[in-house]
Amino acid sequence: MKKVLVLLMAASVLVTSCDKDAATSGDPTVVKPDELSVSGEVSGTWKKNAIITVKGDVFVPAGKTLTIEEGVTVVMDTTAKPEFIIHGNLYSVGTKEKPVKFTVPEAARTSKYSFGQLWGGIMASKTCAELLLDNTILEYGGATTTEASSSVKQGLYKAASGERVPALWFSNVAGKLVVQNSTIRYFGEDATYIEGGNVIFANNLFNTIGLSGGDGINLKSGVVADVAYNLIYNVNTNGLKLSNAGERTPQLYIIGYNNTLVNNGWRRPSVKGGSIWVEQSVNAELYNNLLVNCRFGIKRDAKKPEDARSVFSNTYYYGYYQDGVNQFQPSAEIIAGKNDVIGKTAGDNDPKFVSFPVNTGKESAFNDSWDFRVQAGSPILGKGITTFKRNFASGITLNGQLYKSPEPASYTGAFNVK
Repeated sequence: MKKVLVLLMAASVLVTSCDKDAATSGDPTVVKPDELSVSGEVSGTWKKNAIITVKGDVFVPAGKTLTIEEGVTVVMDTTAKPEFIIHGNLYSVGTKEKPVKFTVPEAARTSKYSFGQLWGGIMASKTCAELLLDNTILEYGGATTTEASSSVKQGLYKAASGERVPALWFSNVAGKLVVQNSTIRYFGEDATYIEGGNVIFANNLFNTIGLSGGDGINLKSGVVADVAYNLIYNVNTNGLKLSNAGERTPQLYIIGYNNTLVNNGWRRPSVKGGSIWVEQSVNAELYNNLLVNCRFGIKRDAKKPEDARSVFSNTYYYGYYQDGVNQFQPSAEIIAGKNDVIGKTAGDNDPKFVSFPVNTGKESAFNDSWDFRVQAGSPILGKGITTFKRNFASGITLNGQLYKSPEPASYTGAFNVK
C-alpha cells in the first residue's frame, strides 16, 4: 500500500496498474513525473510534458476525472492495441505550441499505417458527463474489436467483435462534448461517431480517415450540435454524415457552417456520399460550406430523407475533375441550396487557395505545408451569410469553462484571406 501511495504522489495520477519497466529515479518504486506506464483505471492529472505509455486498456471510472495537460504524449502499445474508455470525465487541454498527442511509437508513424488501426479510440459511455479535446491530436487508431475487447464486453459502441472503432465515440444524450483546435488523422474508421449530447466541433483538422468506409464527423439522434470552421480532407466517404438513426431524444439538430471539405468520398468502394450526407429525418441547417474536389455534392437518402425544416444555403462548389463537377449537379439526390455557387465545367469558380494545388490527386496524402486560406480577391469572399442562429452562441460550460461556437463569416469555407 505504501508503494502505491508513493506512485500517486509522484505521478499526480491515480493508476491501478503500472508496468514494472516504468522509468525510475533511484528508488525503483518512484516513477518520474514525466514518464509513466499505465493500464487499468486512471484518474487525476497527467502533468504537462509527461510521456504516458499505455500498455493495455485504460478506464476513467464513473464519477472520476482525468485531466491531461499541455505537451503530454500518450503512446499506445501497438501489440496491446488498447482502448481508452471514459465512464467519468476527460479534459484534454493542450496549446497550439504544445498539443496533447495520442499516438503510437515513433517507428510506427509511417505511411505503412496511413489508416492506423494500431490502437482503439476514445470511447465515452453514457455515464461520461463531460469530454473536452482542445489542441489535442489523435492519430493511428481505429483497431478492430474482438470478443476480448473491453468495449465489446462492456456493451460500448456497437458492442460486437469485428468492428473498427472510431477515434472518438460519445453516447450520453445529456452530456457535453467540445472538440476544438484539434486534429484527428490516420484512422481506420470514422473520426467521430456521436450518439448524444450538446456538441461543438470547431476549428479542427480531419485527414486521412477510413480504410474501406468511414466518415469525418458522424452524428446520430440524441445530438444537438454546432459544427464550424473544420477542414476535412481525404475521408473515405463523407466529411459530415448526418442521420437521426437510433430513435433517441432529442432529434439530431445540427447547424453546420463555414467548413472546408476537400477530396472526400473517392476511396469509398461503393457509391454512397462524398461530401455531406443527410438522412432519416435529421434537422440540418447547413450554411457557407466550401466543397472542393469532393465526389458528390450534398446528398440525401431519397428513401429516408431529411426533416422538411432543414435549410441548405450558400454552399460553394469547386471541382478540378469533371466527374466530380457532374456529381455536384442538383438532382433528386443531390440537394440544391439557396444562393449556392456551382459551375458545370471543371475549373469553374476556383476559390484561389494560397498554396493548395487544386489539381492534387483525389487520394493524395495530406501535406502540412498547404495553406487553405485564400488570396485577396478570392470569389468565396462575400458569398456567405451571417444571419442564422447557432445552437451554442451562448456557450457550453465544461469543467467550469465556457466554450462558445464561433460566429459565422461572410465568406464560404473555414478560412479567410491570408
